[in-house]
Amino acid sequence: MPGFIYLASQSPRRSQLLAQIGVRHELLLPNAAGDTPEDAEGLEAVLPGEDPAVYVQRVTALKLDAAVARHARRGLPDAPILCSDTTVALHGAILGKPEDGQGAARMLAQLAGQEHSVLTAVALWAGGQRHAALSLSQVRFAPMAAEQIAAYVASGEPLGKAGAYGIQGRAAAWVQHMAGSYSGIMGLPLFETAELLRAAGVAFE
Repeated sequence: MPGFIYLASQSPRRSQLLAQIGVRHELLLPNAAGDTPEDAEGLEAVLPGEDPAVYVQRVTALKLDAAVARHARRGLPDAPILCSDTTVALHGAILGKPEDGQGAARMLAQLAGQEHSVLTAVALWAGGQRHAALSLSQVRFAPMAAEQIAAYVASGEPLGKAGAYGIQGRAAAWVQHMAGSYSGIMGLPLFETAELLRAAGVAFE
């Protein structure tokens, strides 16, 4: 087994979390120069009436399929491939990444004063086998005034994040309570990820 894995994610937080537990990794990203174009965002489309847990696991599996094909297409050295996806759900409704500041403000207004779920799925391809796990956490936000939401949106932090917030950033000031995996809420549940890596025989520090 090689001494590194491929991380098929553009999230700097996931890379930082892997480094935190001593996992050496290289990025395996779509749409590199000269490569076949991939519709990375299209993989995240929600199907009508889709359950959040089903959705996040399905999207992660699709991302892993794309990453395995990308790896083969580029003729890269063999190593395990890790993918992950996070979604936020409020009363069963999926809150994805906001398209703009107005969308972010609407999501945050919905989350303010409410408890919501954060689901992060992890998938690993190693030795021709697929391994998968799901992390489920609960987060309760304090009530947020419209001007507080506007100031947070103006910071730019909500864009590109499921549910329009990052718990590791300024949004932490409104988190009244959380239960589950803090790293999972960030985007990569470290306990579940470490378990998958160990099960696949991946050594890390």
